[in-house]
Amino acid sequence: MTLIERLGLRLPLIQAPMAGTSTPLLAAQVCEAGGLGSIAVGATDAAGARAMIAQLRALTARPFNVNLFVHPTPTADPVREAGWTDWLRSLFVEFGAEPPQALQSPYTSFLDDAAMLAMLLEEAPPVVSFHFGLPGADAIAALRERGVLLLATATNLEEARAVEAAGIDAVVAQGIEAGGHRGMFDPAAPDPQLGTMVLTRLLAREVALPVIAAGGIMDGAGIAAALDLGAVAAQLGTAFVGCPESAADDAYRAALAGPGAWHTTLTSRVSGRPARALANRFTALESDLAVPDYPIAYHAGKALNAAAKAKGEHGYGAQWAGQGAPLARAMPAAELVAVLEQELAAARA
Repeated sequence: MTLIERLGLRLPLIQAPMAGTSTPLLAAQVCEAGGLGSIAVGATDAAGARAMIAQLRALTARPFNVNLFVHPTPTADPVREAGWTDWLRSLFVEFGAEPPQALQSPYTSFLDDAAMLAMLLEEAPPVVSFHFGLPGADAIAALRERGVLLLATATNLEEARAVEAAGIDAVVAQGIEAGGHRGMFDPAAPDPQLGTMVLTRLLAREVALPVIAAGGIMDGAGIAAALDLGAVAAQLGTAFVGCPESAADDAYRAALAGPGAWHTTLTSRVSGRPARALANRFTALESDLAVPDYPIAYHAGKALNAAAKAKGEHGYGAQWAGQGAPLARAMPAAELVAVLEQELAAARA
């Protein structure tokens, strides 16, 4: 049985989990339309994740995906963090605010969150996916015992082989074009920055797992290209940001439709990890200072964005988007899935 058959999908499409942007309603609409909807719970705790799963299950009986952050436990460095907040201080002052006195990690890694694992084992969502790395063998075995299908992101062949060796069911091949955070296991390691199509073909040839292509894919023709290169499905994120069911605010939606969409850029300054975003005032900042560990740096980034938004400036938000952003279409999620299905059929006719 193929991955698509196991999930009962009509369309080989996964709506990417986007923390802070994807919602249970968005995921449910995609599920009901024939794709695999996703929620991202890495930015909440076990109780918050359980509530999101409950909301999603109230909206659909179809399979869905729950995504976790599996980043290494951040190392606090008060000197580096103080230097970072001092560098940002003038921007806070511009908006009548002060930077946080001490930076804290706003997210707990799944590696350190026993309550999250316990909740997932109780709820047994149909699919669980991992970003930034892999959990321990015991957690993987426990989830598999509960019948959960497991996915994990890889940005290169070495990571994909680790995913395969860990007993994960499928690998998400995240190309350099992808919006949001690079799923690389070690952000300090050399990054070959492989494009989606190259990475998809490489993994389809070199690992035995089903490959899901992710990064820069915005329409049915892109899905067809990924399938032709050996992927079993495509994962689209930026394509769904403009849907009314997403949690993107008005400024994010306007930026996605504006000139910044043509100039996405990778930056570590927002959160402490490389992530692709729409060009804005935050991505334009330049500094030679060492960025605090992810997600400690995010504490400063979120605080600066909040201070700026309070004064009507929206250029410091984490407006994540892939290189396909100019191809974005603002329409209800179910309508978008239907259009993607039509485009895929036309491309493969």
